[in-house]
Amino acid sequence: MHNVYTVAQVNSYIKNMFTQDFMLRSIMVKGEVSNCKYHSSGHIYFTLKDSKGIISCVMFAGNRGGLSFKLEEGQMVVVGGTIDVYERDGKYQLYARQIILDGVGLLYERFEKLKRELSDMGMFASEYKKPIPKYISRLGVVTADTGAAVRDIINIATRRNPYVQIILYPAIVQGEQAVESIVNGIHALENLGVDVMIVGRGGGSIEDLWAFNEEAVAQAVFDCSVPVISAVGHETDTTIIDFVADMRAPTPSAAAELAVYDIVQLMEKLEIYRGTLDFAMDRNLRKQKNELLNYSTRIKYLSPLNQIREKRTYCMEIEEKLNNSINSKVKSDKHRLALYVEKLKGLSPLEKLNQGYSFTEKEDGTVVNDVSRVKEGDMLKVYVRNGLIEAKVTDISIYEE
Repeated sequence: MHNVYTVAQVNSYIKNMFTQDFMLRSIMVKGEVSNCKYHSSGHIYFTLKDSKGIISCVMFAGNRGGLSFKLEEGQMVVVGGTIDVYERDGKYQLYARQIILDGVGLLYERFEKLKRELSDMGMFASEYKKPIPKYISRLGVVTADTGAAVRDIINIATRRNPYVQIILYPAIVQGEQAVESIVNGIHALENLGVDVMIVGRGGGSIEDLWAFNEEAVAQAVFDCSVPVISAVGHETDTTIIDFVADMRAPTPSAAAELAVYDIVQLMEKLEIYRGTLDFAMDRNLRKQKNELLNYSTRIKYLSPLNQIREKRTYCMEIEEKLNNSINSKVKSDKHRLALYVEKLKGLSPLEKLNQGYSFTEKEDGTVVNDVSRVKEGDMLKVYVRNGLIEAKVTDISIYEE
């Protein structure tokens, strides 16, 4: 009679078989998400299916770190984990440790992973960004030699400044050889010594743009001694080199505008500067002329000849004042002298004599102005206006007062 086993024994045996199968311990399974349920415990229960079968899956709360997006119905995903048997129910299922989106989602996961790694390495840090020179003479461009991107760059750069030399490295920007071609283009233009470099291409799907998400291209941009402007796809497209480059342009056309200064605008600014400079120079010249005139006037004033002239004029003024003062003094003294003369005339004996009076004195010169001073027989001298009379006192009469 055959051996008879319990259900638990069979389930345990099958579980042991799964455990011993190395492939089932670490397997990647692709399929469409169905019956997705987020449990209150944090576990996620769902089913993977394709056109020919289904498989039950569970991701325990402890493994949720392996899921970077919200799992939803209908998503195409790749689940990595272990296939094992749940003994109690005798059912096998996929125990997920990692879930990534298939196709575009897979590329997005790779994109995010590389972005985190390069960010942790410091390749996105602002202190490593080189300034874009304002005025350039040589523009390097790494892109395909056909397509709208290169035409837009050349047209806009030439329109903004026809004197800028544009050096194109015709790179392969899509496919297996794209990474090596882009890296070689960056190195080649760096060796040529261009002033600034545009690295990019026109728009496309994430697969088309993927070469610009590779680490080798990002490293070449980071190591480049020439400032690099990234210009990949359209404004909504973002690639790894956008974070590494010294400046990101939303489109190739915008990159040309950022790299090449508008010469018309420059000439307008120069014209404004020239007008400002002319005005400042004219104002300064007028100021210097005024100062020169002032200095010339001061020199003339302080010159020996002018000093002599000034002193001579001063002496003439003093002489005139002195003459005026003397004349005034003489005139005043003449007037005073005239007054004294008139006064003296009034007191002069001669004047009195002219008026009919006489002057009498004795022989010894004693003035006779009183009868008591003479006696009879005295000889007197009587002076009149035009001569001398000698007389002898014969009689004396005294008038009563």
